[in-house]
Amino acid sequence: MPGKSFASNFITSVLKKIYSVEENPSKNLGEVKKILVIRQHNQLGDMLAGISLFRALKEKYPHSHLTLISSIENYYGVVKNKFIDELIIFDKSKLFNPINFIEFFKKIKKEFDVVIVPVTVSISFTSNLLARLSNSKIRIGPKSLDGKQNESAFFFDRRVDIDWRKYPDSNVSEHILEIVKPFGIDTKNLNLEVYYDESDLNEAKKYAAEIKNNSESLLIGLHVGAGKSANRWALINFLELIQKLNKEFNCTFYLTGTDADKEEIDYIISNTDLKLNKFINKQIPQVAALVSISNLFITNDTGIMHVAGTTETPQISLFGPTNPFNWAPCGKNKIFLRNSDLIDDIEVEDVFNVCKVLLEK
Repeated sequence: MPGKSFASNFITSVLKKIYSVEENPSKNLGEVKKILVIRQHNQLGDMLAGISLFRALKEKYPHSHLTLISSIENYYGVVKNKFIDELIIFDKSKLFNPINFIEFFKKIKKEFDVVIVPVTVSISFTSNLLARLSNSKIRIGPKSLDGKQNESAFFFDRRVDIDWRKYPDSNVSEHILEIVKPFGIDTKNLNLEVYYDESDLNEAKKYAAEIKNNSESLLIGLHVGAGKSANRWALINFLELIQKLNKEFNCTFYLTGTDADKEEIDYIISNTDLKLNKFINKQIPQVAALVSISNLFITNDTGIMHVAGTTETPQISLFGPTNPFNWAPCGKNKIFLRNSDLIDDIEVEDVFNVCKVLLEK
């Protein structure tokens, strides 16, 4: 195992001796009533883009109980998801507490018919190990990813080769299904979904009424931050776009984000005389509800892009190094712009022209 430390190799070897299971080529899963899916290793965007997997499982086994293991970084995207019956939050930092450790393992030691570890861009040893430690009759996981062997595939009895290279421009909502397709599990509905309730929608309507310049004003949301700097369109570009939109249309603007985006949001607000409203540190269902009643949402390639993508609101997603065919939201009036690996190669005028088309429909 080149590139890995002696300690890592040693631990893997020991675990292989203790927990290795024999591969079973059967595609028959038998009767499935209790399903465990482990996605603790994915970011918010990955989680939301993979909703199709949960949908496919429920379409195949409508009366099953689906348990999801998520992380503190991605669980809030699925807190009200109708396909998930039980949500377990995996927090590595709390496992050093004996009480938390015992409570967590009690949950995964419940009896499951099948456990599934889906993959998108990387293989997680931790997720694979959790699958093996769970009390499941069948364990499905990756045998390889894009030609690279999964060194902990021995934890699974049903192993699937996953290869994005066969379909380089397929959307992740379709690709995530590759782990279960060999077992007859699939769906034609690849739509993303974030669920919000009446209280979320009422709060969104109340907020919109409070900030709108007048009843005829168009409500436009912007997300100017992103976890990766390469995915952030220049703030001066956003400022110029806001000015152009305000000159052309009767607009009310709001900015979404968290404390992590504070620097970018504060810069935008302090560098314009226009009234810009903040909608920050809100729960994902609340953001989705507000976007759903907006006229347009403009965003960098980041987690909130996927949240907005679950609504029917016209949307422009700005891309740099990431392949938008893989990650951009799909659907009517969901537009992405990309000129090169450099996101700032996207011209303000190009974004503005698309805004005009979407707002004048």
